[in-house]
Amino acid sequence: MCGIVGFVDNRKTKEKKEIIKKMADRIIHRGPDAEGYYTDAIVALGHRRLSILDLSKSGAQPMYNEDKSLAVVFNGEIYNYESIREELKQKGHIFKTKTDTEVILHGYEEFKEKLFSQLRGMFSFVIYNKNTSELVGVRDHFGIKPFYYYKKDKTLLFGSEIKSFLEHPDFSKVVNTNALKMFLIFQYSVHEETFFKDVYKLKPGHYFKYKNGKMIIKEYFHVDYVKSDKPYDVYKKELTSILEDSIKYHQTTSDVEVGSYLSGGVDSSYVVSVAKPDKTFSVGFDMPGFDETGLAHDLSKKLNIKNFQKKITSDEFFKILPTIMYHTDEPHANLSTVPLYFLSGLAHEQVKVVLSGEGSDEMFAGYNEYYEPLSLRLYTKLPLGLRKIIAKFVNPLPHFPGQNTLKLYGKPFYERYIGHGSYMSEEEANDILAPDLRNKETIVDVIKPYYENVKDCDEITKKMYIDMHFWLPQDILLKADKMTMANSIELRVPLLDSVLYSYAKQIPTKYFVRNKETKSIFRDIAKEKIPEEWSKRRKLGFPVPFSKWIKEEKYYFMVKEKFESEYASLFFDKEYICDLLYNHYHNINNNGRKIYNIYVFLVWYDIYFNKN
Repeated sequence: MCGIVGFVDNRKTKEKKEIIKKMADRIIHRGPDAEGYYTDAIVALGHRRLSILDLSKSGAQPMYNEDKSLAVVFNGEIYNYESIREELKQKGHIFKTKTDTEVILHGYEEFKEKLFSQLRGMFSFVIYNKNTSELVGVRDHFGIKPFYYYKKDKTLLFGSEIKSFLEHPDFSKVVNTNALKMFLIFQYSVHEETFFKDVYKLKPGHYFKYKNGKMIIKEYFHVDYVKSDKPYDVYKKELTSILEDSIKYHQTTSDVEVGSYLSGGVDSSYVVSVAKPDKTFSVGFDMPGFDETGLAHDLSKKLNIKNFQKKITSDEFFKILPTIMYHTDEPHANLSTVPLYFLSGLAHEQVKVVLSGEGSDEMFAGYNEYYEPLSLRLYTKLPLGLRKIIAKFVNPLPHFPGQNTLKLYGKPFYERYIGHGSYMSEEEANDILAPDLRNKETIVDVIKPYYENVKDCDEITKKMYIDMHFWLPQDILLKADKMTMANSIELRVPLLDSVLYSYAKQIPTKYFVRNKETKSIFRDIAKEKIPEEWSKRRKLGFPVPFSKWIKEEKYYFMVKEKFESEYASLFFDKEYICDLLYNHYHNINNNGRKIYNIYVFLVWYDIYFNKN
């Protein structure tokens, strides 16, 4: 696992060398083991290495092909690199190293863009062709590894983290306030353009070509669902084999020790039970309902695996937030990002690589929202027009059980399901914003184009598709990469694998959600490896007691200070957000999640724009 940086500009080579070194040093946490650079009159490439495969210096990057016409910088792991290498050898390619990086080089020589879909793994990389002065940048199928770029006038910057761009003289650091409204609603940055103006994410499954100031972006992989009809037992048997194969690939493709994260949930428990690493890692909070370390300890003991644990205090939580917002690059309001940072720090003391359970819920329909009671499914059979009338009728009535459901189901599907993390309406988001930042952008503007691609699918498939494009890459995978890399360790996600996906997309949704149980087929497989108590446990996420803490005077005033700061008025209606905080503190309303969204944005802004 590594970090990549690079740029194209008109500066002299000597100046390029100084700049690229500073850019790479900004992300030294991604690769503290080694560094490497290439510069010429056109491009500068930089690489920070965390040595996982081929620990010798032969794995250094940038890496070159035989005649040095191609150079590559690469972040990630290719799990099927050995089979691709054998194929390339048969075609006459000569290898100097045992690395997956060199497979990318020769693979691109042989297959060009057709290589990208063949790669099984997580990756972002850039290949530079010295003969044609062309750059090719690629991001993996699901967005496990990040890739950002900044294009303005004759300058192109690219890299694993936005913060590296701060070191380039041509980078103009400006807040993209257009991202703020949807951030308040979704809790993460949903647009291609990031919170830094003119900085964009390369979307998962996409690549770009850049030459003479012109960039072309194309898709090489897209999520789709082609269902087939086979007996449940056949699916279960075949899926079990593919799951175990994926875990094996993710565990054994390494020249260093591999540990695993372990919560009380079915995903990480299954991964640990199959992989049986020597070490597992768990964190929690010393508060009832917010700690699963006991469950992790019990499972580790059953499997005879050493479990390392840490309890996070409230002081530690608030103290580390600025560091976390620095590492996420953009404001990120998923509360579980904080415990993940501490978990990664705990693992860093023991290993360089960890396995984790991300991706299973999106792959096999694991979220609680994927199940709808029969009464709701029958209600949705009513014409939408009739449901809208009912919603309009009940809206002004005093609150009664079921009222919110009737209001919600009076909306078309693409309005009532936007994935996870939504804690406020468009109207309240505008109320929170400063008057000049209020706008008419809607959730439908963001979500509906994606729904169009699955409009003829069943509702569970539609939800999975939305989560595969929003929640998974822009929240779950982003925090997984950034928090582990902040602690210089590599995280691997064997339950999110291209070969596994190719099979899972064929499975009928009736095998995913059945008998009021989500992720049913996966749970059936898991219970053959782990105790039923773990396999049946409902999805909990990573609960964090922030809402409780800010009812304590110490933390209330800590948040209040940010809300009353001078720079808060640049973005928010200060009176409105202070009322949110006051009402929460005095138990009038539970506004904890809304407060956290606002608070982390202000922490992020303070770090990047006040403290520089």
